[in-house]
Amino acid sequence: MQYEGVVYRPPSEANSLILQATIGCAHNRCAFCNMYREKRFRIRKPEEIKKDIDWAEQHYPPEEIRSIFLADGNTILMKTPQLIELLQYAYRKFPYLQRATVYGASQYLARKSPQDFQDLRNAGLTRLHCGMESGSDSVLRRVNKGGTRATHIKGGLLVRNAGIELSMYYMPGLGGLDMWEEHAGESAGVLNEVNPDFIRLRTFIPIAGTPMADDYLAGKFKLMNALQVIAEIRLLIAGLEGINSLLLSDHWSNFLSLHGQMPQEKANLLRAADEALTMPLSAFRDIGMTHGTL
Repeated sequence: MQYEGVVYRPPSEANSLILQATIGCAHNRCAFCNMYREKRFRIRKPEEIKKDIDWAEQHYPPEEIRSIFLADGNTILMKTPQLIELLQYAYRKFPYLQRATVYGASQYLARKSPQDFQDLRNAGLTRLHCGMESGSDSVLRRVNKGGTRATHIKGGLLVRNAGIELSMYYMPGLGGLDMWEEHAGESAGVLNEVNPDFIRLRTFIPIAGTPMADDYLAGKFKLMNALQVIAEIRLLIAGLEGINSLLLSDHWSNFLSLHGQMPQEKANLLRAADEALTMPLSAFRDIGMTHGTL
């Protein structure tokens, strides 16, 4: 099995076989992120990836490989026939395989056609992770995300309409003290239109060496404290209407453990946020700055 550099995966892919189909991230300019900075984006040759699949077939009991994650960032950028070939090969080699997953930013999702996604679903692509981060164009421009509110909606609907599971990530605190209400409100609007299977929370923490950490240290970005972040999350949840997404707080960066199915558990989620907001700020860790990654 060949890996190049640090390989990242979502927490929900902890038990997946990681296959590095692409190297790095095609965008790689998000102001809050330090992942893939040491890599130049490229798509690996199919024969290289197939060798890794062959190696895994020889070294793991077949019943252990039930899910695969095709790293690195934005593997959805692979040409559709190439990705289909890879998926079909993996399903032939791993008889117990049930799930195949990739990362995909909305600006790249929006480039594909409905038929592309239908073909990928038929080939076995079952789940896609998309870092929405925010539904506010103002916030997205400030953090140089590359996508927009429009591409979030278009790309998300393409995935959902094809029957592929969609995880959309929301980053509480990314709007800072000046744009937190717009950040939450506009993001709820995008999520309402897309209705993803999963809404996953990843609280913003400045990472040393990134442009946003530099802005924070220079006083240009006003970081929110734990209670302010929880109030923002409450505003997001309150704005979610007409969807049946599972909201998950499945990351170490979050201050509050929130897990609930919309709409059945919306009231419980709001109640949990309200209870947390009665606690003193000292009950939560300082948001600070990290020298690691999110």
